[in-house]
Amino acid sequence: MKTTVRPNLLAGEDLPAEPQQKRSREKRAKLKAAGLVLFGEKGYESTSIEEIAQRANLAVGGFYQHYRSKRQLLLALMDELLEGLSGLDLRAKFPADVRAGLRALLSGAFSRDLRYLGAYRAWQEAVLSDADLARKQNEIQAWTTTRIGNLFKLLQQLPGARPGVDIPGLARAMDSFFWNLLAQAVLMPKVELERWIDASTHLIYHALFTDVNVSRLVTRSGRVSSPPPTSPRRSR
Repeated sequence: MKTTVRPNLLAGEDLPAEPQQKRSREKRAKLKAAGLVLFGEKGYESTSIEEIAQRANLAVGGFYQHYRSKRQLLLALMDELLEGLSGLDLRAKFPADVRAGLRALLSGAFSRDLRYLGAYRAWQEAVLSDADLARKQNEIQAWTTTRIGNLFKLLQQLPGARPGVDIPGLARAMDSFFWNLLAQAVLMPKVELERWIDASTHLIYHALFTDVNVSRLVTRSGRVSSPPPTSPRRSR
């Protein structure tokens, strides 16, 4: 399945209307912030609505004024993550230094994602026991893989592009790598994440362009490294 339309994770959800009053909007924002922290610390199953409300300094009844369930809060957070990703312009013109442009794009993408690490940790857990969430996860991966593939097709139009590259295959591999890296980033020091962004830039550049034949990932410091451990594949 290929799609360029961002999945709407809240479609069909009976989500209470967006509050109009400033105080109510602030309460909803507090619940989201509390959910992100607790999901990141404890995961999905071990986090309760009572804990989220307490962390947000609200009564449990206040939670239900904004979300009908913990699952609905998770969907709202993941939908915000996808909204941020959709705001990345992957069609922007690359500078003369393609490698630097690619690195800046990856860094920008991860800087948006990192705020939602807690939500993604909980999401990974929740999809294992919720068939509807697993279906939504498939839609997310189809969308992100398509966007990455379209970026690679754009890069292939630049001088020095390597002929005969399996763009769909490379896009699928890098999409899985990026989601896995996001999952691991919750436990990573920032400097280590920066090294993996460097390694990703190096890998993509040399997969698409012909200036150097490379067979290993090398960080900016010159140290050869290996990819982060692969998480168990999500249910489909």
